[in-house]
Amino acid sequence: MILFDRVTKVYNKKSTALDRVSLHVEPREFVIVVGVSGAGKSTLLKLLTREEKPTSGKIVVGGIDYDNLKDRDIPRLRRKIGTVFQDFKLLPNRTVFENVAFALEIVGLSNREISHTVPKVLDIVGLKDKAERFPLELSGGERQRVAIARAIVRQPKILIADEPTGNLDPKHAWDVVRVLQKINRFGTTVLLTTHNKEIVNRLKRRVIRIQDGQIVKDESRGKYKE
Repeated sequence: MILFDRVTKVYNKKSTALDRVSLHVEPREFVIVVGVSGAGKSTLLKLLTREEKPTSGKIVVGGIDYDNLKDRDIPRLRRKIGTVFQDFKLLPNRTVFENVAFALEIVGLSNREISHTVPKVLDIVGLKDKAERFPLELSGGERQRVAIARAIVRQPKILIADEPTGNLDPKHAWDVVRVLQKINRFGTTVLLTTHNKEIVNRLKRRVIRIQDGQIVKDESRGKYKE
């Protein structure tokens, strides 16, 4: 599903963000990526979504060899990868339903298809009864679940959750984590980056630790250790 083979990313002579990183993520895996700010986590994700290109090494995602990826094919690639951020990135003047529907509108789905699909996705994230609310009427955890719904509405094979609980209190953080677990059980590969030690230690999933641009730990049931 995801293969990084000796991937290096150099931004300038003083900044090597990733240094010969190799990793393999199987379909349907739930992987947690940890590391301090500046360790290389964000660069890893940007390479995965093709926001950045590697300086050297090979990346293959879902059978797509990034060496052969043309610019015109990048939107098709990104439809296979849903992304959720710490700061939600919702449209404040659109309802919950409209925020999720927007991801389908931009790829040309009909109103009928949208009306059929969006309620199902809102049900998955536990927000079917909030479809007509606006983002400012929701809690932080609910807004993050709207963002997750928008990210998965096109049924991506991979979901990247980049610090999705960073701005949330413990209760709402766990609401979000439970949704990610649910999506993973449906068959989506999940990559979660987090600084939350409790989440890492309680989930008991595969943990990849990045430090100074290199993978220093890769444990199947890892814990967050300093």
